[in-house]
Amino acid sequence: MNHTHSDLAATLGNTILRDVTLRDGLQLTGKLLSTERKVETVRELLRLGVPAIELGSMARADLVPTMANTLEVVQALTPEELEKCWIWVATPGHVAKASAAGARNFQYCLSASDSHNKANIGRTTEESLAALPQAIEYTKAVDGQIQLCIATSFTCPFEGYVPEERILSIANDPRAEGTTDIVLCDTLGQAIPAQVSGLIARVQNESPARRIVYHGHDTWGLGVANTLAAIQAGAVMVDGALGGLGGCPFAPGASGNTSSEDILFATRPEWLTTEGFADLVVLSEKLLAELGEPNRSKAAQGARSRAEAFEWVLPADAATPDCTTGRN
Repeated sequence: MNHTHSDLAATLGNTILRDVTLRDGLQLTGKLLSTERKVETVRELLRLGVPAIELGSMARADLVPTMANTLEVVQALTPEELEKCWIWVATPGHVAKASAAGARNFQYCLSASDSHNKANIGRTTEESLAALPQAIEYTKAVDGQIQLCIATSFTCPFEGYVPEERILSIANDPRAEGTTDIVLCDTLGQAIPAQVSGLIARVQNESPARRIVYHGHDTWGLGVANTLAAIQAGAVMVDGALGGLGGCPFAPGASGNTSSEDILFATRPEWLTTEGFADLVVLSEKLLAELGEPNRSKAAQGARSRAEAFEWVLPADAATPDCTTGRN
């Protein structure tokens, strides 16, 4: 398919960024953010124009301690704010508990590979699929939305390469009827752009019509390239985390998410101004300093350069965090 420059710019600019800092971004950090700090971060992201946020996970607090106060965050937000927020779930019970707290947008996650699903969720992929219809019913009861999220869509840390046919079989499983979106996850960040665009094209053409979401990691340095390939292939929502924070505690070899700053700098959505980008960079720097985590965002590094003539560079007097050291 041929694209003109204006067509491509429109495609990139219309893509929805979902910032997953407060879920995937926090999974490997050693520090728990308070409910108040998480709520403050959600509201600041929304103020800056970020259209969608993943605010947390229903994962067990003993396994992922940084998610322990997720429901408190949900309860502290308004219904209007929660319309733009998503929560990670893996069982119908998760949906029931989260919806009782006020959540309406759910990302129901399972892994394409049994090995990772057992490590991540404690059951087989088939068992997760078997429970999906009940999760969909609970979602319908509160007039919500539920995504089918397929982790390890490209590679698995225990089984290696995951065949595309495996993803298509899950995407076409009748028990997924009623899911509004399908999320394809490069959990380990090992995919290359051709794989990403190829799988998205097949899912788009060979499975029921749903919005396609791409969730990438930057382990091998292709986070932004893969994200752009996903958008050009038909993804309408892409995930990122501030400063490239994150990774899966049950996927050896997984590193940080693709940076939200890098995705925004590459796609230039209409809502993003240079001033808003500067505020986002400062927000990210302060949060990462608070967590003791390194900033992996190339765009954030560029924004702190001395190339003052470039409009995306921050003013020399822009705020900087009190602490700039990060955990290696």
